[in-house]
Amino acid sequence: MSDNQSNLESLSRIQILVFMGVTAVIFLLIAQIWHRAGSIALIPVQFTVSAIITGILLGIGVLLASAVLSKFWTPYRVSAEKYMNLIVSPLIIPDLIWVGLLPGLSEELLFRGVMIPAFGYGYGAIAISSILFGVLHLSDAQNWHYVLWATIIGSIFGYSAYATDNLLVPIIAHILVNFSSSLIWKLNQNRQLQ
Repeated sequence: MSDNQSNLESLSRIQILVFMGVTAVIFLLIAQIWHRAGSIALIPVQFTVSAIITGILLGIGVLLASAVLSKFWTPYRVSAEKYMNLIVSPLIIPDLIWVGLLPGLSEELLFRGVMIPAFGYGYGAIAISSILFGVLHLSDAQNWHYVLWATIIGSIFGYSAYATDNLLVPIIAHILVNFSSSLIWKLNQNRQLQ
């Protein structure tokens, strides 16, 4: 284990929360600067019942697919466990609201809301934003399984924004996936410690 990996694994609750907050602010600033400097028309956020339901169903689908993948693909399960241990382990259950909200809002605005229109608002743009989203989840070289799955989820979220022309759909799905998967993992971890 490298010193860098050891340092990452020993992050405190406050360090994780500050890191998430700073990252969210940076992503929001990049999105706003890119949007304004490039005169990019953002994918709109439209609060409709169908968008909310679609986002919830999409989030549930991703959660179920992740559970199946974790059950049958051991390298992915190990990679996901490592990632969750790094990010979620130091947190307490109320902190998980931020695990859902901060990335769900800031990452969707940047990776789907700005990048897809900036790169041409088509399948190629979805692919580019998805690959960049996947790379964002790289914590070390052995974590490529998790990165691959994040890339696939990014393409699903990207396509949902593109198909509905509503950024609210992937925002809701992303928040639901992050919060629920973190909560399930944390509750299982707490159960194992008892």
